[in-house]
Amino acid sequence: MHPRERFEYSAIVDRPPLKLPDGARVVVSTVVNVENWDFGEVIPRQVMTTPAGVKALPDVPNWAWHEYGMRVGFWRLKAALDGFGVKATASINASVCLDYPRIAQAILDAGWEFMGHGFKQLAMPAVEDERQDIHKAISTIRDFTGKAPRGWLGPGLAETAETLDILAEEGIEYICDWVMDDQPCEMKTTTKPVVMVPYSVELNDIAIMVIQHHESRVLFERTMAQFERLYREGEESARVLALCVHPYVSGVAHRIAQFERIFAELTNRPGVLFWTNEQILDWYKGAREGA
Repeated sequence: MHPRERFEYSAIVDRPPLKLPDGARVVVSTVVNVENWDFGEVIPRQVMTTPAGVKALPDVPNWAWHEYGMRVGFWRLKAALDGFGVKATASINASVCLDYPRIAQAILDAGWEFMGHGFKQLAMPAVEDERQDIHKAISTIRDFTGKAPRGWLGPGLAETAETLDILAEEGIEYICDWVMDDQPCEMKTTTKPVVMVPYSVELNDIAIMVIQHHESRVLFERTMAQFERLYREGEESARVLALCVHPYVSGVAHRIAQFERIFAELTNRPGVLFWTNEQILDWYKGAREGA
C-alpha cells in the first residue's frame, strides 16, 4: 500500500491549532528502548568490529555491550527519570518480560508505559511469521502486565507492507515507526485507523552516538535546540518532542550526565508536560473529538 493510501498530505501551517491543558506548549515523550539480543544470532548493532573482517558467532563483545545496558545502564536511566519524577514509555521487546523479569517488573512498578517493540530485536521484514510474532509480543506483555500494549515501535522502525494492518487487527492503537511530524496524525489501515505518535531518529542516541559518532554533549545540545524551536512554535499549536534512548548508549557512565542535564533544564521550564505515549494518544483523540 502506498503511503498516500495510508494518510493524506497535511501542511502543519494549515491545521487547526492543537491545544494542551493549562496553556502548555510542548509535550516531552521519553522513550527508553529496552531490547533483548539473541546471543546465537547476528547482533543488531555493533560497537566494534572483529579483527580482519571475521564475522564471529557468537559475537561476544557486542552482545556484552548490550548486556551492560541491561545490568547497569538501564538502572542509571531509571534513577535519573525517577529523580525528576518523569514516567517514560518503555519500547520493549516482549521477551524482556521472560528473560529479564527484574527489569520488566521495575518498569511496571515505576508506572511506565509498555510499548510493543517486537518479541525480540529482529526487524519485521526478517521475522518468519509477522502476524504470529506481533501476536506473541502483545500477548506476552499482556500476560506480564495485565494490560495489552496500546502502541508499537518496530525494531529498527522497520515494517512490511502488511505491518500496520496486522497491528490494527491485533488491537494496537498507535504506532511510532513513521517519523514524519511534530504532532500526532491519523493513518488508515484495512480495519480501523491508528494514530502516529511522534518518535525521533534525530534525538536518538543510536543516530547521534553510534552512527554519527558525536561527542556525548551533542545529545544535550541537539535536544535543547529542538526544544527551543518547538517551544516557540508551541505557543500557537502544541508540539511533541520525542527523546529516544537506549540503556547501552545513554546509560553508560560517561554519557548519563548529558541525559540528566536535559531533564534538569526541561523540568524547570513552564508549559512543558512529560507524558507517556498513551497519554499523548488520549489527548490527541480528545482534541480531535472536541474540534
